[in-house]
Amino acid sequence: MSRIGKNPITIPQGVTITLGEQVVEVKGKLGTLTQDFSEVSLEINDGELVVSPSNDTKSASAKHGLYRSLISNMVTGVSEGFSEQLELVGVGYRASNQGQKLDLALGFSHNIVFEIAPEVKVETVSEKGKNPVIKLSSHDKQLLGHVAAKIRSFRRPEPYKGKGIKFVGEQIRRKAGKSA
Repeated sequence: MSRIGKNPITIPQGVTITLGEQVVEVKGKLGTLTQDFSEVSLEINDGELVVSPSNDTKSASAKHGLYRSLISNMVTGVSEGFSEQLELVGVGYRASNQGQKLDLALGFSHNIVFEIAPEVKVETVSEKGKNPVIKLSSHDKQLLGHVAAKIRSFRRPEPYKGKGIKFVGEQIRRKAGKSA
């Protein structure tokens, strides 16, 4: 049995959870999220949501902690939200946005124009003397992580100089260059 799955999910003020046949819907001030589930049962007791496996199979035991984490992230997302920050390290690397279109200058022959999903809010910060920063925020943790990973994949940080797109606070494993 999953240790993570045993922990109940506390439901904060202003969040409503609707349980369907095989779907759970979470509503809050930041939006609404839905998740399909199988092989687990959900119960609401005294402002807490309890996830338990519906049978003793290996598959149900494996999904127990997974669905508890997914639903917990949904509750946190609709009440508080999630955010990610990406930093562009390199000479001439720039980022700007017009609405949901992110324009990236990453040393290629042409700029990369990336259309971001409407659920994700994007903001770019460029200060003189500092690396440009892309700030992403959303109520959906899965979508936010997917968008951040896609942006990072345009120019991954390389190990010699550390140039590329990295998460703020991420440590890049550096390699020594040529030794003469």
